[in-house]
Amino acid sequence: MMIRAALAIGLAVGILAVPLASEAQPATKVWRVGYLGYANPIEARDLEAFRQRLRNLGYVEGKNLVIESRLAGSSFEGLPALAAELVSLKLDVIAAVGNVAIGALKRATQTIPIVMINVGDPVGTGLVSSLADPGGNVTGLSNLAEGLSAKWLELLTQTVPGLTRVGVLMVPTQHATYLREIKTAGQRTGITVLGLETRGRDEIERTFAALTKARAQGLIVLPNPFTLTHQTQIVELAAKNRLPAMYPWPEFTESGGLMAYSTNRTEMYRRSATFVDKILRGAKPADLPIEQPTKFELVINLKTAKALGLTIPPSLLLRADHVIE
Repeated sequence: MMIRAALAIGLAVGILAVPLASEAQPATKVWRVGYLGYANPIEARDLEAFRQRLRNLGYVEGKNLVIESRLAGSSFEGLPALAAELVSLKLDVIAAVGNVAIGALKRATQTIPIVMINVGDPVGTGLVSSLADPGGNVTGLSNLAEGLSAKWLELLTQTVPGLTRVGVLMVPTQHATYLREIKTAGQRTGITVLGLETRGRDEIERTFAALTKARAQGLIVLPNPFTLTHQTQIVELAAKNRLPAMYPWPEFTESGGLMAYSTNRTEMYRRSATFVDKILRGAKPADLPIEQPTKFELVINLKTAKALGLTIPPSLLLRADHVIE
C-alpha cells in the first residue's frame, strides 16, 4: 500500500511537472532582418537569392525570421526616410544595396549592424575605415576590385578601333575612385576620359547630348543602383547615338548593350546573407573584413556589335564567358 501510494504521488508530481517544464523551455528566437534597396525587377530577383541563402542557413520566414524590406523608387531622395524607418524597428541587422543607402543607414544608427551587399569604394566614400578592419557597425561586400576600372577601358579599346575619347557615366560623390583609375589608364594609352555626372532620370538624355558634343567615341557606365534602374533608357540612348558602351553588369547586355565585364550580382547577394548569418551568431561587423570580388564575367552582344558596325576580335570572343548572338 505504501509503495502504491508513493508511486501515485510520484506520477501525480510528474504529470504536474510536464506543463511546468514545457513552459520553462525558451521560445524559438525570431530574428529581425532589415533590407534597404530599390524597386526594380533585377533587384527583386537578387533579393530572392538573398532569401534563399538565408533559408539554406536555417532561417525560415514566419518561424525564426522576419524580413522588413523597404524599397526606394528610381531616385535616391527617399532613402533617408526609409533608413530611419528601418532603424526605428529595432532590427538585429540591416542589409542594404549601394553607397547612398548604406550612408543613409550609417547616419541613422551607429549600433545596428549594417551589411553592404553591393557598393563601390567603401573606404574612399567613408563608409568603413579600411577593408581589412572596417571598424564601426558596417561590413559586407564591395564590387570594386583593383584594376577593374582600367580593365573596362582596355576591353573597350580592343573593341573600338582608333578609340581616343571615352565618356564615363557616373553618379556624383560615389565614383571618384573609378574615374581616377580610368583616367590614369587613359593617360598611359593616350585616351581622353570625360567624366559626366548624372543625378536623375531627367539628366540622362542631357548627359548623352554632352557626350555627342564632346565627340566621344565610346562610353563606360559605372556600377550603381541608379544606372541599373535606368538600364533600358541608357542602353537605348547608347544605340540611338551609335555609341559603343561597356557596362558594369550582364543585365545591360541582355537589354541590348554591347558588352559587360563584371562580378556576379546574384552571388554577391548570396554572400551577403552569409555575413548576416555570422552577425546573428554573434560576430561584430567591425571584426569582419570587407570582401572584394575575385571572379569576373565577360559578356558580349554580337547583335549589337553588328548594328554598330563593329567586328569583335576573335581573341575577345574566346575570352568571353557568354556571347549573345
